[in-house]
Amino acid sequence: MSAVAVYSYTQSTTYVTDNVLKSLKDVIRLSGLSPENLVNSWDSKHRAIKTWLESRHLERVELEIYNPLTNALLVRWDLDIVYQWSDGDGAFYTDTEQLKYAIKKAGVAPENASYSILLKTKAGRPDVSGWGPASNRPTTGMVRQALGSTVEHSGLGASAAYWRHS
Repeated sequence: MSAVAVYSYTQSTTYVTDNVLKSLKDVIRLSGLSPENLVNSWDSKHRAIKTWLESRHLERVELEIYNPLTNALLVRWDLDIVYQWSDGDGAFYTDTEQLKYAIKKAGVAPENASYSILLKTKAGRPDVSGWGPASNRPTTGMVRQALGSTVEHSGLGASAAYWRHS
C-alpha cells in the first residue's frame, strides 16, 4: 500500500504564517518581554502575513525591540521570506533551537523595552484592513547576523537574522 500526499500553496502559507508568528512570540518571550501586544493583535497579523504570502508580496517580517523613551533601536529580528514553493514531498520544519541560541547571544532586552512588528511588502500589494505604510527604525551602527532557514513548508519559508550593535 502506498500513500500520496498533496500539499497546496494555501497549506504552505498557513503553516509558514503560523510558525512565523510563533517564532516571533518565542523571540519576544525569551528576550524578556511580554508577548501580550502580539497575542492581542494575533488575528490582524495572521491575516496580513497570510494574505501577503498568498499574493507573494511579503518580503520580510521585522520585530523591532526599542527604547520607548528615546525610540532608539536596541535589536531587530528579521524573518526574510523565501518563495521557492513546490508541490513536491511537502517537507516542513521550524528551527526553534536556532532562535533560542541566537536570542541567548543577543541578550535579554532591558526591562523598559518595547517592541513593534513591521511587515515589508512589495509595491502593488493588496490592502489588508488595519495595515498601512510604516517606517522602521534605522540600523545605523548595527551589524546583521544571519541565522539561515528557520521556517519552511515545501520551499516557502523564512530565514532569520538579527541586528545587533557592533
